[in-house]
Amino acid sequence: MLLTLLGALAIGLSLGLLGSGGSILTVPVLHYLAGQPEKLAIGGSLLVVGLIAALAAIPYARQRQVDWHNVAWFGLPGMVGAWLGATLAHWVPGPVQLVAFAAVMLVAAWRMLRDGAAVRPDDRPHRAAVVGGGFGVGVLSGLVGVGGGFLIVPALVLLAGVPMASAVGTSLAVIALNAFTGFARYLGVLEHQSLELDWPVLLAVAGVGVIGSFAGHRLGRHLPQATLRRGFGVFLVLMGLFIAADAGPRLLD
Repeated sequence: MLLTLLGALAIGLSLGLLGSGGSILTVPVLHYLAGQPEKLAIGGSLLVVGLIAALAAIPYARQRQVDWHNVAWFGLPGMVGAWLGATLAHWVPGPVQLVAFAAVMLVAAWRMLRDGAAVRPDDRPHRAAVVGGGFGVGVLSGLVGVGGGFLIVPALVLLAGVPMASAVGTSLAVIALNAFTGFARYLGVLEHQSLELDWPVLLAVAGVGVIGSFAGHRLGRHLPQATLRRGFGVFLVLMGLFIAADAGPRLLD
């Protein structure tokens, strides 16, 4: 249980500092450390990440670092996409999901790490691109069982021109919407397979994760946006390569 709680602390730190990465860690924590079956780990991850993200967004909102306009434009289509993605997950093999997941992470990392990653005002796409991006992120969130912050932050920066500091807080609000929507859909999946959530473990992981998210928020206030952007890009590269190396060989089985 100690390793599970340490993993929960890392989940919270990631969400509070970067506005993402929590669910990438949550599924392994619940599956490998807490010993939960894959489906339970995915469903439980959506609940845990939704709770942590919702509470972690509060300090950002108090400092006016949540762009509520883009929460609506990006988050509401994402909720529709998350419901659809969770439905599609019934028919997509797990290894295919993970390899696609890793590929999108690496593309997002490249966009964040290249020079001039921030969007200039005169280069912003039409609002339809933001709505489409939100819907696409939502589909992937529901399909793979994550909050989608690793895509939401780059999309907010690159499509909507949101500064990195505000993108983190905005991402947390969008993650909560996507995660709770996906969780609501997964409840039916778990019930159909006669699986029951381990509520004490999930609430303990969420509670420790919330503490970690507040610590991550405090740390993030002392780091420049460029450093956060580069650190986030490196994080995506490492996680994307790890997931690809783990899931790729299973496509050949």
